[in-house]
This record gives sequence, structure tokens and C-alpha cells, in this order.
Amino acid sequence: MRVGVLAFQGGVTEHISHIERLGVKAVKVKSVEDLKRIDRLIIPGGESTTIGRFLMLSNMIDYLKEEIYSGMPVWGTCAGMILLAKEIEGSNISYIKAIDITVRRNAYGSQIDSFTTRACIEEVSLNEIPLVFIRAPYITHIGENVKSLCTIKGNIVAAKSRNVIVTAFHPELTDNLEFHEYFIKI
Repeated sequence: MRVGVLAFQGGVTEHISHIERLGVKAVKVKSVEDLKRIDRLIIPGGESTTIGRFLMLSNMIDYLKEEIYSGMPVWGTCAGMILLAKEIEGSNISYIKAIDITVRRNAYGSQIDSFTTRACIEEVSLNEIPLVFIRAPYITHIGENVKSLCTIKGNIVAAKSRNVIVTAFHPELTDNLEFHEYFIKI
């Protein structure tokens, strides 16, 4: 198995480290050719408009949509969640539209409002796992075929639909590997 990490910007190194700690091959993805050599993809946190622009410039969006709709597992963390969302509040632009959710950017505030908490996400682990939120979005609407996986402070911060997972938090910024292990098993 080869897990790709979209490598334009953001938490690339951290995701690769977690995947490799689980004994799985991790690959940086920067082109359609790279996408053709992976079995699943992580879209990391970072700056969603920057990553989205690189996706468009590299002509990866259409190919990526086809792969996701064909069943390739994909996980978006923070900015990755925004890029995978069907709608972004206050924006007439959306990117991959792979999961029927609406997200609010920077929903918890600015960088100084970042926080860490713990929660039990039953589909992922029976134990509480650490959740790191940095200028995090959250989900304001989920469609019929979307399952909420986690709610923090009354807001949906993780969801799943078929082969698409999104999280507003950053598991790659903790020592815990359970969310990465969950993604690998999809």
C-alpha cells in the first residue's frame, strides 16, 4: 500500500512520519503522475486557498475527483477538509466537492485562538485521543449520506462519507497514531 500526502504546503512531513511509523509507504504527491502511483491520499492542513490554487495550476482537481468517486480513500485535515467540502461559507469557490458538507473557515478564530482537547471518537478508538485545532474550520451542514464522527463545543469537527474522511483538527501534530491507522484500514 502507498499512502500519498498532497505536498504543496502544510503538514506534509508530519503526516508522512505518522504513516511511516505505522510501517506503510508514504509518498509526496505534487502531480497527476504522483496520484497515479498511490492507493489513498491525505490532504494536509495549511492554507486552503494556497493549496487549492496549486491543485488548479497542476490540473489535478479533475483527476483527483475521478479517483475519489471511483473509491480511492481520501482524508482531509483542516485545510484539506475545506478543499474536499461541497460548499464553503461566504465563498462562491469550492474545489474538489467530494463530501456533502458546508464548512466555515477559521470558525474558532485566529491563530491565538488555537486549542487542544481530547475526545473519544468511537469509530476511530475506544480511548480519548488528542485533538489539535489551529485556525480550525468546522462543519455547519452535513448532507444525508454524511456521518458525523465527532462534535466539539457543539460543532461537527469530523465526518465521513463512503471513502472520504474530514477532520478540522490535526492528528499529525500529536504522538497518537490511531487516526492514521483508522484511515489506512478504510
